[in-house]
Amino acid sequence: MMNCKTVLSVILIGLIFASCTSNIKPEKPNVIIVLADDAGYADFGFNGCKDLNTPNIDMLAKQGIVFSDAHVSSTVCCPSRAGLITGRYQQRYGNECNEGEGFFGLPKSELTLADRLKTVGYKTSAIGKWHLGHNEGYHPNDRGFDYFYGFLAGGRSYFPDKNNDRKGDTHAMLENHEHVLFEGYLTDVLGDKACNFIEENAEQPFFMYLAYNAVHTPMHATKKDLALFEGHPRQTLAAMTWALDRSVGSVVSKLKEKNLLDNTIIFFLSDNGGAHNNQSSNYPLNGFKGNEFEGGHRVPFFVYWKEKLSSGEFDGLTSSLDIGATVCALAGISDDADLPLDGVNLIPFLSNEKAGEPHDKLFWRKDKMAAARIGNHKLVRVEGLNSTVYNLEKDLSEKENLANRIPDLKNQLETELKNWEKDMIQPLWTEGHKWDTVTYMIHEDLMLNRKIRVKNPWQLKKYKSKLRDSK
Repeated sequence: MMNCKTVLSVILIGLIFASCTSNIKPEKPNVIIVLADDAGYADFGFNGCKDLNTPNIDMLAKQGIVFSDAHVSSTVCCPSRAGLITGRYQQRYGNECNEGEGFFGLPKSELTLADRLKTVGYKTSAIGKWHLGHNEGYHPNDRGFDYFYGFLAGGRSYFPDKNNDRKGDTHAMLENHEHVLFEGYLTDVLGDKACNFIEENAEQPFFMYLAYNAVHTPMHATKKDLALFEGHPRQTLAAMTWALDRSVGSVVSKLKEKNLLDNTIIFFLSDNGGAHNNQSSNYPLNGFKGNEFEGGHRVPFFVYWKEKLSSGEFDGLTSSLDIGATVCALAGISDDADLPLDGVNLIPFLSNEKAGEPHDKLFWRKDKMAAARIGNHKLVRVEGLNSTVYNLEKDLSEKENLANRIPDLKNQLETELKNWEKDMIQPLWTEGHKWDTVTYMIHEDLMLNRKIRVKNPWQLKKYKSKLRDSK
């Protein structure tokens, strides 16, 4: 039989235990965004590819949720990354076009996802391609990232290069602010650096923005990887994609080794559609990187989170902007009244807590080219040309223009786009007259279902020369 002193001790211990357990909060998930560069919609096994090998990526996708109607907020690198890393339409703050005259980078008025996550104890890292500014104050370390390993420009050699690797060059590799050299093949090196970051931060929640430059040009691959695909019609892309998959696999292996994989949410996507110059395929979509057709902004996209999400497919209209909203919700971060997120928390939709689609509307704009998606209907608007309208449910390849047949629908879509633009500002820089002309001509050709005349400024120069010679 217990005496009074013993009873009091038991009660006290019970109260202390109850108090402690009531204060225990669910463990925050680690967050990794794996961003491929210029990868084609049809260039991964999980999205139907038959001729490129991506076993590690496909295994993650098989255990995760694959999106069939997912889009990035821009059709080119820099603004797409701005939208992704802020969770806000980049047109709100003028980061609308790729690097051009007057470019300075992601405006300092904006918060990055790293800024937000640091407020709740996350260790943050950016590894790979930055492309969001290279002047003082625009470096990743100045934008919320505790650790940076990568380069500031939009592309570079995959191998050590005497021109790219000059100190002070925006293509040179940096570790935080320090100029560094590397050995080997860059895709593998980025995977190694990601593994090192996981190893060093396994005891606390972390956020990793792993932005590969693969499979952006230049088309570089190791001799060993090229040999694996000898005779392949897309040999170099196959080798580069194989290396990308190997690097992602190394990151997954490190997460398993540290017993972190189950409570790490991994988003995988491309920054825009496949480019015209890297052997990529956007089948069955029309268009490619740089234009407002589906091939420019509908991307391969999946999310993996074994601890909370069952595997499957999701066909609701989804945006890369949703990554920021989802991650902030999981981390318990309230939205900023001055800088509200444009995305939607995906978890309730993916866990069947909420029916319907994350979005009923999405919008795109890059200078004089714009698009609007309302339900299954899509508008492509180009200054100086007649707008086109498509029913994506029946015509995913955007070949049948409904604008003249259903003028009321065209007017409705144009009104929706104009209403959205009221909250946006004009671009703070553009890509210049040559690229503007090329982009205009590509859109005109796609809208008229004819062969594309030019795809870059060099082809434009030849095209103009031929026209002069023919007169």
